[in-house]
Amino acid sequence: MDLHAKYPGLSDLRTRAQRRIPKFVWEYLDSGTGTEATKTRNRLALDRVGMMPSVLHGEFTPDLSTTFLGQSLPLPFGVAPIGMSGLMWPDAEGHLAREAARAGIPYCISTVATQSPEDVAPHIGPQSWFQLYPPRDPEIRRDMLARGKAAGFSTLVLTVDVPVASRRERQVRSGLTNPPRLTPRLMAQVAMRPAWAMGMAKRGMPHMRGLDKYTDAASNGLSPTAHVGYLLRTAPDWDYVSWLRDEWDGPLIVKGILQGEDAAKLEALGVDAIWVSNHAGRQFDAAPASIEALPDVRAATSLPLIFDSGIEGGLDILRALSLGADFVMLGRAFHFALAALGPKGIEHLIDILAKDMVSNMGQLGARDLTSLPPAVIRKPL
Repeated sequence: MDLHAKYPGLSDLRTRAQRRIPKFVWEYLDSGTGTEATKTRNRLALDRVGMMPSVLHGEFTPDLSTTFLGQSLPLPFGVAPIGMSGLMWPDAEGHLAREAARAGIPYCISTVATQSPEDVAPHIGPQSWFQLYPPRDPEIRRDMLARGKAAGFSTLVLTVDVPVASRRERQVRSGLTNPPRLTPRLMAQVAMRPAWAMGMAKRGMPHMRGLDKYTDAASNGLSPTAHVGYLLRTAPDWDYVSWLRDEWDGPLIVKGILQGEDAAKLEALGVDAIWVSNHAGRQFDAAPASIEALPDVRAATSLPLIFDSGIEGGLDILRALSLGADFVMLGRAFHFALAALGPKGIEHLIDILAKDMVSNMGQLGARDLTSLPPAVIRKPL
């Protein structure tokens, strides 16, 4: 079957994914916080980023390769972390790690993934990143860093935009709790999704295996959208970043930055890259669109910049690169693809994004990523 004929865009994969996973899982993956204004704002703001087409450049094949943190990469995008990834599809972390390794692109595992760094270690490639929700206890911090390093994760990503648990109302309404408990209501939803159900039956209901070492299942007093990881984590400060810089001997990325002044301070502390993100609208519903914040951050630092939040195709990737990003990460998109088609969906999404970039670079007359024309953020109508 020609997947491009049946599923030519991410929207097609998203639609099929919704039909293949239980409603409570869909609500977890697709939802934002509040009224989802920030999630909506991300999409609207990306659509306001304009680029001027250019003609009479003759025939050429655009080069999508790039260099990031000293590494040559075939594509300028990778797989972002999502907590409880394995809830979206059985063995999601393993599938994503393997397909990313085959494609030569980064895969980033979450602290609160359903598989531990040790579980995923046999499947990762050289571009493997470990995302850290900051533990309060210094000894747990050191142990997590040592485990990530021993498992082969070369780059550390500190997430700083989750000082407290967000309120994801859609998730609460769906009946999902952490850890997931299959109530009769949820079991009825599972029964309608046989492929998901059979996969979970073989592997067991997912939980945060990487945290098993540090805590039991006691989570009394936590909100329905929080999880046992909140018993361990703290809200980091600038000293926390300094401590982490001293402890980790590889590249250090700080994720969740929307202000230029914060980027400048982080550069002074010795981090290696900044990740511009509003957590895809999942944390704070009055935040600016990430793409609107990107130029300010770019102007404030010489560090490499990663971008996420709202990306739905190759053109969006080019928009972010043109506004100053050096690399782009996608989270929901890869999970939509996996839930839609299984492991082959991941490869198909990578191909969709690459083909979309090539097509649009042809319109722009851009032979490689360094020759993209400057983008302009248009004012709202």
